[in-house]
Amino acid sequence: MRILLSNDDGVEASGLALLEAAARKLSDDVWVIAPDGNRSGFGHGISLRKGFTVSRIGPSRYVCSGTPADCVIAGMNWVFRDDRRPDLVLSGINEGRNVAEDVSYSGTMAVAREASLNGIPAVSFSMPRDAQPMSASGIGWLAERIAGFWEARSDWASDGHWLNVNLPHALPAPLQSARIGRDKVATRVRIHEEDAVRAHIEPLADRNYHALPGDENHLIAAGIASITRLNWHGNAVVPVGVLHEEGAGAKGVA
Repeated sequence: MRILLSNDDGVEASGLALLEAAARKLSDDVWVIAPDGNRSGFGHGISLRKGFTVSRIGPSRYVCSGTPADCVIAGMNWVFRDDRRPDLVLSGINEGRNVAEDVSYSGTMAVAREASLNGIPAVSFSMPRDAQPMSASGIGWLAERIAGFWEARSDWASDGHWLNVNLPHALPAPLQSARIGRDKVATRVRIHEEDAVRAHIEPLADRNYHALPGDENHLIAAGIASITRLNWHGNAVVPVGVLHEEGAGAKGVA
């Protein structure tokens, strides 16, 4: 099994090293393509018109000047261009939880989403910033969960879906399906400079850790690893009222 790892915290991040240690328990064919620095909050941005560079820094290991999504693009279009593509993409382990609206902002999510856009099963991992150091048994638990996800991929890796796993403060731990919560991130900003016509504003990563029964924050607080199945297409049936103006018939599209 060929496994590709990436993240949004950068190629030197400790979480990436932990995820790589778990992946290497499952395969000798493990690759890393990760950003050259922190890209947290970059969402699914790609370097259109600007471009990026990707460089080999070791055996099966590359660094990318672009975004997390660019890392996957680099793999599909250059690193694996003349070779077989990865069977599985793993993203993380992110420094900090990825819950609720983080699905939209997170570069960790972008790695998994870009893999799913390419038809490759993908799993993203995150953990609280104040989590306990991961032990050997924790890495073993993580490897077992990844193996289980791989074996069950026909049940979840279809129609643009990927898995998002939020680890609790300590492993090993139970694993449970979660509802996506409503925890609001970036509730505060820092204004560094301002005058009558200009301001330099820095959104902060603060959050209130609001939890509802069964959502990700609730499970994390209970010492349970939460898992959600996400998709990229974001399509839903349009309500009939949107398609018809009051007192008028349906309007076709030429």
